[in-house]
Amino acid sequence: MNQADVSKLISQLRIAVRPNKRHLKNVDGPEGRLLKLRKTVTALVKHERIELFYNRADEARGYAELLISNAIRHGDRHKATMELADYWLLEKQLVHKLFKVLVPRYENSNISYTRMFKAPRDYPGIFYRKSVLELRGNPFPVLTPDNSQNRNLLHNVLLDEARKEFRREKLANLANKLAAETENATPSTPAQVPVTEQPEQSEEAPKA
Repeated sequence: MNQADVSKLISQLRIAVRPNKRHLKNVDGPEGRLLKLRKTVTALVKHERIELFYNRADEARGYAELLISNAIRHGDRHKATMELADYWLLEKQLVHKLFKVLVPRYENSNISYTRMFKAPRDYPGIFYRKSVLELRGNPFPVLTPDNSQNRNLLHNVLLDEARKEFRREKLANLANKLAAETENATPSTPAQVPVTEQPEQSEEAPKA
């Protein structure tokens, strides 16, 4: 069994659970609070993106992560996992979606299965923090802008300068190579020795 298979045997959350006090009061007591959380987890699995108050989304996210993690670990033939899915999913047809759609989607994932974003609040109105809770890989458009193509970001500026420097070095090496080949191709001409002209001697007739 390799390391990836061993990690699936360990139940762990892939999100940071902070010890913050959540003010989730309900007129029906703890049972009403759990019913709201069950409705939230059911809506998240069904719609894959929901908008709600921040405190309830923060708590329901942990239960959704645990549900998907146990479904990946044990599968649909584990009694405790099936009881957990039956408890958290009020609409029973979503149990099939959990094991047949979400488990294949996340079985090789190394990050969290959910994402949570802060949402703008209604103004004017009572100040309640809102958020968007979604499953990764949902079919909806992304909420965060794609800044990978923004040329003004620091990492893109550095990459552009690195590309320019690489091109300059490549062109300089190519120019040096062509100059060396040109020097080797031209034959060296021998040096010509200058010829000095000697004065002509006039022939005189011999004297008698």
